[in-house]
Amino acid sequence: MSKLNVPPENHVKALDGQGWVGLIDHLGSETTIVNAARVSFGRLKDNMDERDVILLNYLIENKHTSPLEHVVFTFSVHCPLFVRGQWHRHRTWSYNEISRRYTEIDMEFYTPPKLRKQAESNRQASISSPDFQDGELIKKIEAFNKKSLDFYEELLASGVCREQARGILPQNMMVTFWGTVNLGNLLHFLELRDSEHAQWEIREYAIAIKKLIKPFIPNVAKYFQSKGQEW
Repeated sequence: MSKLNVPPENHVKALDGQGWVGLIDHLGSETTIVNAARVSFGRLKDNMDERDVILLNYLIENKHTSPLEHVVFTFSVHCPLFVRGQWHRHRTWSYNEISRRYTEIDMEFYTPPKLRKQAESNRQASISSPDFQDGELIKKIEAFNKKSLDFYEELLASGVCREQARGILPQNMMVTFWGTVNLGNLLHFLELRDSEHAQWEIREYAIAIKKLIKPFIPNVAKYFQSKGQEW
């Protein structure tokens, strides 16, 4: 039995290697999409041709997303708690994750490789600042992560239950969860999270997901590339 917080074979790293997202399973293909779009005609095809690509582009362009919902992906995600919190706001996904009520093994913490400054014009945004002297602050974050883990282990050793002891663990703690989503809702997620307005950390995961799914939906990727997006 493999460990949950070990990435699957097909994965892409994020956050300078501290996190990752892996593809666990998928259902359907681009042929599934065009077959679903034409189901009212009672015809099925086994392979994509040029007319199918035109239809696929039309569906995306005009937001006829129901045929895309017949393609489904399941991912395994290893990320900080605060990224998990943002991710779970996308309620069209189905989620299951590791619980610190049940296990205290394999505890990890995220340390930002670079600190950013608060944006003055946007209370929920940050800005990169090359001249920001953050070396000592990053060391303090590492020390705080370790101190919180030491205290957590002290609580457990004193007989405190896991479900209470976990309350002192910081938002930088890494968590592993599974997420399943259909392609229509996944494309909406990627539109929002691979954006210059998204937080850098969750954008790292959106970029990684594009790399994972591109081999399965090459013509969908080409459509967005034709619109100037990175895939």
